Amino acid sequence: MSAADWDERYASRERLFSGRPNEALVAETAGLAPGQALDAGCGEGGDAIWLAERGWRVTAIDVSRVALERAAEAGAHVADRIAWSRGDLAAAPPPPGSFDLVTAHYFPILRSSGPAAVDALLAAVAPGGTLLVVGHARPAPGHEPEGFDFDSYVHPADIARRLGGGWRIEADETRERRTPPPEGAHHTHDTVLRARRTTE
Repeated sequence: MSAADWDERYASRERLFSGRPNEALVAETAGLAPGQALDAGCGEGGDAIWLAERGWRVTAIDVSRVALERAAEAGAHVADRIAWSRGDLAAAPPPPGSFDLVTAHYFPILRSSGPAAVDALLAAVAPGGTLLVVGHARPAPGHEPEGFDFDSYVHPADIARRLGGGWRIEADETRERRTPPPEGAHHTHDTVLRARRTTE
């Protein structure tokens, strides 16, 4: 989907998502000391705002102007801790080695677009920092969304296989969702990758 497609999707309803942080983010960052965070594909800002409320300084990136405007409004009380940015990671990568936490929840990366977006995510993690990537698990037979090809996208397990010796994988698994998916979706399980960068 293009930026215009995402704008249209967000504009089609008052709020597309719940505004609450994703459950894997809450679970996987509970023991981390606040620092600099990058939220890739931040949408309406639920994750970025939750991190900022807990002391993180967040750079939140999305391609949708509509989503970012909603996020900035919802996060006005922590505006000094969040930099909202409209952009494409592949076209304009964030500064390498700059973030103690890089998180991407349900961030769609097409395999056909090449490795640039994944490279940008990995490069952005500072030594000692954490990478957290969460995606939808493969749908059960008969529950695939119409027109959606699961194998056309990069998934957390694909990123795990790309990590070299400078990384320690701390979680790479499929988990049942405890919170309901967005209206109209049928996702019951997520795949979660958490890895720590051990060297520069």
